[in-house]
Amino acid sequence: MIYNCDSHMGKVRKNNEDYCMGEIIQTDDDCIGVFALADGMGGHKKGEVASKIAVESIIDFLKENISQSGGIKMDYLDDIIKQGYNYANKKIYTKALEDNSCEGMGTTLVVAVIYKNDLIIANVGDSRGYLFKGDNFRKITKDHSVVEELVNANLITEEEARFHPRRNQITRAMGAEEIIIVDIFREKVEKDDILLLATDGLTGCVEDESIKNIIKQDNDIKEICQDLINEANNNSGKDNISVILSKID
Repeated sequence: MIYNCDSHMGKVRKNNEDYCMGEIIQTDDDCIGVFALADGMGGHKKGEVASKIAVESIIDFLKENISQSGGIKMDYLDDIIKQGYNYANKKIYTKALEDNSCEGMGTTLVVAVIYKNDLIIANVGDSRGYLFKGDNFRKITKDHSVVEELVNANLITEEEARFHPRRNQITRAMGAEEIIIVDIFREKVEKDDILLLATDGLTGCVEDESIKNIIKQDNDIKEICQDLINEANNNSGKDNISVILSKID
């Protein structure tokens, strides 16, 4: 598989509280892709502390625990990912308790693991995971946000959610509580499928159809990431923007 991670401060913010990274882990019989993206919050540059801890901690945890005796046990991956989330959550929560300057910090976190024809996506908050398969572009994750709850209750539409005054208010975050609840989704993937992970700096100001069309128009993963960021900045630029694209080859 090939992948690219990209992040931009946007046109308004003075610092970037997003953080993203990916790793390709070689196993005895294949390779496994591990990707993580986070959107921090907390002010005074502490949001970037939370997002960096979240991403680096869970990537390190998965690298240490995902491969057992050189192989991957798919049946246990859900539990390993949940353990990784709790490991990262504890580090953020403890840092906020021990360092007064970090009080109240937190972050979203979306993680994807790709192994052969299996894709697992986990999320906390409103950073999203999408799958582009054939001509079908679909959001896999569910936002933990006030507006998502309103949409699910049929009180507002998806379009209204994009402009709702509480659209940036999330209901679940890493570091907010001692124990974290993680949502996990499983999908089957095949050659040429594309995974997208993104913060709301992209998804909050670029419609899904536009994201799909940008992904379709080029085969270069790096250029697609840049095009997505450019579109978000052209439409708004009020938030940090981060994207990870991974293509199955």
